[in-house]
Amino acid sequence: MQTNFTNEQLEDPDVREANRILRRCVHCGFCTATCPTYVVLGDERDSPRGRIYAIKDMLENGRDAKPEVSVHIDRCLSCFSCMTTCPSGVDYMHLVEIARKHIEKTGSRSFKDRLIRRVLTELVPYPNRFRWAMRVAPLGRRFSRVFKALNLPQLAAMADLAPPQAPRSGRFRGPGRASPTGVRTGRVIMLAGCAQQVLRPEINDATIRLFARGGIDVVVSAGAGCCGALSQHIGHEDKAIAAAKVNVDAWSKEIKKGGVDAIIINTSGCGTTVKDYGHLLKNEPDYAERAKTISAMAKDITEFLDAYDIGAPKRWSSLKVAYHSACSLQHGQRVTSQPKALLKKAGFTVMDVPESHLCCGSAGVYNILQPEISGALRDRKVGNIKSLRPDVVAAGNIGCMNQLAPGLDVPVVHTVELLDWAHGGPVPPGLEHLARYSTDVPQPKRSVEDYIRA
Repeated sequence: MQTNFTNEQLEDPDVREANRILRRCVHCGFCTATCPTYVVLGDERDSPRGRIYAIKDMLENGRDAKPEVSVHIDRCLSCFSCMTTCPSGVDYMHLVEIARKHIEKTGSRSFKDRLIRRVLTELVPYPNRFRWAMRVAPLGRRFSRVFKALNLPQLAAMADLAPPQAPRSGRFRGPGRASPTGVRTGRVIMLAGCAQQVLRPEINDATIRLFARGGIDVVVSAGAGCCGALSQHIGHEDKAIAAAKVNVDAWSKEIKKGGVDAIIINTSGCGTTVKDYGHLLKNEPDYAERAKTISAMAKDITEFLDAYDIGAPKRWSSLKVAYHSACSLQHGQRVTSQPKALLKKAGFTVMDVPESHLCCGSAGVYNILQPEISGALRDRKVGNIKSLRPDVVAAGNIGCMNQLAPGLDVPVVHTVELLDWAHGGPVPPGLEHLARYSTDVPQPKRSVEDYIRA
């Protein structure tokens, strides 16, 4: 794509980066076929190619963000399916982030829109605040119809997504270290997350148990918090950078102690962001190099386990598992085969969901900010899952789990919960009725050493 930025414009680092990205686009349109919003809406302006043209025009002509541009940028899920498809390697992820930042700086939003975005950024990334909100959230479900009648779709979406009852508390909560009782074979830092540790604390519990059986120390660093993804995706880059700095500081202290094998992320949306810290903090002199180190050490839980011997499963199951590949995992991190391979090794029958490249519509808080499009994508994904007639659905992202569960009549669990169950852990919540289909693997009464003579 030919660009016409002036030398003065190119002094701005954001414009300079946008120029580099834009010049890789060859207008081929391959991205339109795999873009969820284009598939649903059929509008070129809601495709990556259309958005690229709009971003180029907005930045090149130095225009303030207008509603006719921002509405289509806002509809982008940041699923990055287009990047998987693009033959030219267009870095759409960073281009759309530049556009969002420009929109927040120069555009105007309604009071309602600003309020909802402010509430989300001040609530969800803070577990204690979010936990209190979830305790009263079941009451809000009663007002969903009222919100819809008052033409407040975002508030209605919040009410519909609220859990029917207050979330449970996890066994492992807060900073600290969980050490194996046997031989220590490794040491990792785990991001505890913000929304996940409130909505489904069993995921962190399962992760720690699984590592403990493999002899791995798990450290949740004091001071670490939200990864910054939510703020970044709605254009509040300053808040995202602040969150990233907090984590880099906390994890760098632990890394200095030595012996850290990886930084483990079990929420794929967070993983995509943490792996991008090197880019996010590239202009921060005191953080740039440490951020690169953090990004290089970040691993999705399945990515790490696939290269690590966690031993043979202790239970074998005939359950059919529909594996939902979260966009942040398959497109954002390019982790595709590892989760399915681990589930198969653990004895589950794994099925691929049709149209697995298309987003389920969760996309962080997209299902609140864009409930209509999100609902259409959810229904499409649910229909594809139901066509498989699975016993259970596995996913690697809490947002996807919460998005899909209400539309399905089978349980939705995290991949690591199934792996933990297969390797001796408890039955994941919601799968109690399926426990009878799991059989314990007989364990030998004698060890290998008993059969070896010097």
